[in-house]
Amino acid sequence: MVGQCAKPAEVLVAIGFAEALSAPEVLWSLIDAGFKVIAFSRRGHRAAIRHSRHVTIHEITPPEQDWAAALSDVAGVLARVRQSGNRCHVLLPLDDSAVWMCSRVLPRTGWILAGPGGVCADLALDKWKQIEMAAAAGFNVPATLLASTSEELSNCTTGFPVILRPSSASPLAGGRLRKGRNWICANEAELALARAAWNGSPPLLVQPFLEGTGEGVFGLATENGVVAWSAHRRLRMMNPHGSGSSACISAAVPESLKASVTAFVSSCGWRGMFMVELLRTDDGRPWFIEFNGRAWGSMALSRRQSLEYPAWTVKLALDPEVRCTYSANKKEGIVCRHVGREFMHLFFVLRGSHSEAIRRWPTPWETLARLLRPHRRSSFYNWRSEDWRVFVSDCWNTICDQLVKTN
Repeated sequence: MVGQCAKPAEVLVAIGFAEALSAPEVLWSLIDAGFKVIAFSRRGHRAAIRHSRHVTIHEITPPEQDWAAALSDVAGVLARVRQSGNRCHVLLPLDDSAVWMCSRVLPRTGWILAGPGGVCADLALDKWKQIEMAAAAGFNVPATLLASTSEELSNCTTGFPVILRPSSASPLAGGRLRKGRNWICANEAELALARAAWNGSPPLLVQPFLEGTGEGVFGLATENGVVAWSAHRRLRMMNPHGSGSSACISAAVPESLKASVTAFVSSCGWRGMFMVELLRTDDGRPWFIEFNGRAWGSMALSRRQSLEYPAWTVKLALDPEVRCTYSANKKEGIVCRHVGREFMHLFFVLRGSHSEAIRRWPTPWETLARLLRPHRRSSFYNWRSEDWRVFVSDCWNTICDQLVKTN
C-alpha cells in the first residue's frame, strides 16, 4: 500500500531504458537512498550501467522495432520480478519511449508509477500541447505552426530561417515507436531537402530559428507546490547544429521564471521531477523550448549540488505526503562535462555547419582551447570511482553511436 513502505530497502525500483544518458546518475541516486534497482534495456543495445555492480539488466524488444512486443516483454519482466519478496515496486521511466511504454503497461502490473501517467504522460510527449500550455502560463513562446503534409509545410514557411521539430517525442508508425529529427533551414533549397527527408511523418512544429544560449530550470512538483529549484546554462552542445549539452554550468533560477514554471506544472497536476528547457537570445529574453517530464541528461550536475531528484520522485510516488529533505549545495558556477560528448563536439566543429542559418559556428582552435581550459569546480557526467567501468563504457558508447549516425 502506498505510504506504508517506510524502509527503502523494502522497495524495488525498475528504471528504463538502461541506455538513457541519465541512467548511471539515476541508478546511483536510488541506491544511495537505499533502494534496490533493476533496469530494462533494449535487446542488442549497449548500456553503460551493464558494468555496474548495483543493478540487474533485463532485455526487452526495442519499441522502435515492435511496440506491442516491447509492452508484452516489459510487462513480463515486471510480473516476474514482482515475485521477489519486496513490499513495494516502483517503475521510473528515464526517456521518452519509456514514458510512453510505462504509462500504458502499468495497469496490468500492479507497480507504482514514479513518472507521468494519463494526461500528464500525453503532455510529456506532445510538444504542440506544451507550446499551448506554455503560452497560457506566461512564457515567451516562438510563433509556432503545425505541419502534417508537405503542402502545409510549404504554407507554414513564410520566412527564413526556420527550425522544424517533431510535434511528438515518441510518434507511432507501422507498429513501431519512432524518434523524429530536427532540421534548420536557411532558404528554400534547405527546406526542400528537409521536406524530402521528412516525407510527411511525424507532424512538425515550424518555428523561427533563434540563436542564443540554452538554459534549463529544474524542480520537484509536490502537493505543496514546486520545491528544490535549480537551473543550469549550457556551455557547449555536443553538436553546435543543435543537440544536448556536452558541458553545462549551474546557475541561479531567475525569479521572473518561477511564476510561469509553477503555473505550467500546476495546470496539469504534475508530480515529481521536471525540466523546462529554454533558449535565451542576445536581447536577454528567455524563450520556451520544451518540457521534459523525466530524468534529463545533465542529472550529474544536479547531483553534484546534492539535488537527488530521482530518489525524491520515487519517495513522492510511494507517499505524496512524504517530507523529503530538499537541502542542496546550490552554488553557481559548478561545471559538469561529458567526456564522450566533448570529443564529439570537437568532431562536429571540424566537420562544419550544414545550414547557412547558423551564423556563429565555433572555430577549431577556439573549441580546442575551451575544451582544454581547466576549471577548478569541474566534474564529469556519470563518474563514480567504485563504478568506473560505467564511465568508460558510457564515453566509448557515446563516441561509437554518434560516429555511426554521422556515416
